[in-house]
Amino acid sequence: MPQRKQGFDTGWSAFLVGAGILLSRIAGLIRERVFAHYFGNSDAADAFKAAFRIPNLLQNLFGEGVLSASFIPVYANLIARGEEREAGRVAGAIAALLALVVSLLVLLGILFTPDLIDVITPGFHGEKRALSIRLVQILFPGAGLLALSAWCLGILNSHRRFFLSYAAPIVWNLAIIVSLLLFGGRRDPAGLAQAVAWGSVVGSALQFGVQLPRALGLVKQLRIALRLTSRNVRTILRNFLPVLIGRGVVQISAYVDTLLASLLPTGAVAALSYAQTLYVLPVSLFGMSVSAAELPAMASVPSALQGIAEHLRDRLNRGLRRIAFFVIPSAVAFIALGDVIAAAIYQTGRFTRCDAVYVWGVLAGSAIGLLASTLGRLYASAYYALQDTRTPVYYGLLRVFLAAALGYLFAVELPGLLGIKARWGVAGITTAAGIASCLEFLLLRRGLNRQIGHTGLGWGYIFKLWTTAAVAAEVGWAIKLALGGAHPILEAIWVLGSYGLLYFTIMGMWGLPEARAVIKRFSWLT
Repeated sequence: MPQRKQGFDTGWSAFLVGAGILLSRIAGLIRERVFAHYFGNSDAADAFKAAFRIPNLLQNLFGEGVLSASFIPVYANLIARGEEREAGRVAGAIAALLALVVSLLVLLGILFTPDLIDVITPGFHGEKRALSIRLVQILFPGAGLLALSAWCLGILNSHRRFFLSYAAPIVWNLAIIVSLLLFGGRRDPAGLAQAVAWGSVVGSALQFGVQLPRALGLVKQLRIALRLTSRNVRTILRNFLPVLIGRGVVQISAYVDTLLASLLPTGAVAALSYAQTLYVLPVSLFGMSVSAAELPAMASVPSALQGIAEHLRDRLNRGLRRIAFFVIPSAVAFIALGDVIAAAIYQTGRFTRCDAVYVWGVLAGSAIGLLASTLGRLYASAYYALQDTRTPVYYGLLRVFLAAALGYLFAVELPGLLGIKARWGVAGITTAAGIASCLEFLLLRRGLNRQIGHTGLGWGYIFKLWTTAAVAAEVGWAIKLALGGAHPILEAIWVLGSYGLLYFTIMGMWGLPEARAVIKRFSWLT
């Protein structure tokens, strides 16, 4: 049985994860475009984006990343050994604990919302602050439901059912889109923001509901009970706490970003959110897809150290190549063609061309650490497979503190010293985060290489990717200049289409296996 699990095609699993994420992200981009149409970079947009971050803490603390790091290695290993009865009991215990903790935190979050707003967005005052408070109190229950859906994801991924869990957010996005369309022309911005918040809660319930029946059907002999005496449950909790602490600090970093942006002129918080929506697309599609597919396979190998070391080296090196093949051209596109991307997604209604250029500056800053952060996800999965959840936390803490310190310097102090407008300080926030991500990646790689031997990308491979992406970007830039003034979507089709086509063509000429795999997948789909 273990041998069969080890031989599972994680390339196909990563494709399924990526397909689910792609569909949900497309829905998310449509959601953001409709949101931008009605809100632009207004005060109401700032309030909603800031408010959404606070209850979202629950999803991020108890969501996919944290639960996957602690639950999947233990549960998947039990399934691989055929211990289905114990696996069912462990799954039930974790479900009970998660429901209890999340319910308490939702209640506390609603009660202490005004204090949270004052801490997270001290730059908000008057009606803007009052609106943020109302929105947070509406959104908290929905965030709790999204946190509970992480249990379903853990079950589905452990049983190699990858597509549903990553495609499920589509229904959440659709609920918000419907809310925007129904009330967009009928309410003022503040009233519309509250209607959209309620739509988010409905969408959260739908996202949890579409996964739950399938997850329950996969768990044999499920028993919902608090079994804190179980050795496997204690192992999960022991591994869970360091990741929870680390994710909590990461969330503090995200809130520091929002805090700094709230001190800048109107539109900074919204622009940061718009840019982050685009930034997480390649991170999710290529970093998360590969990492999520590899974690159950890594965790199912025998416990002999030599076997794990060889297994992890092989999977890491192949996964790193797959990630870099897609992320490097994404980073180059953010830097060189970010205005085209932002305009195609957001430029409508109250969102203008100037707003698109503003988001481009923020997006270009995030591109600095894009490759490092996505590769770091796969390295973290390798640590989790070894049931070492502490080392990634230590390095994550260092990244967070560095990003916060540099973020303040770049966002608040540097614009005045350089004589540029204060609103551009928001680009310094993403630049600082990118620099910190690079340091975290280097530490993760060095630490793991000491345990299992050398891993990483070859310099020749990296040179080919960066050079090819740069050449393709020059052609895309020339097409953008030639089109001048075309409709944003038409411009994106020509510019980004030519950019991607040229990149894959040159990669195919290089004869890289990653390019052949893409062609093979595309041929299979057509």
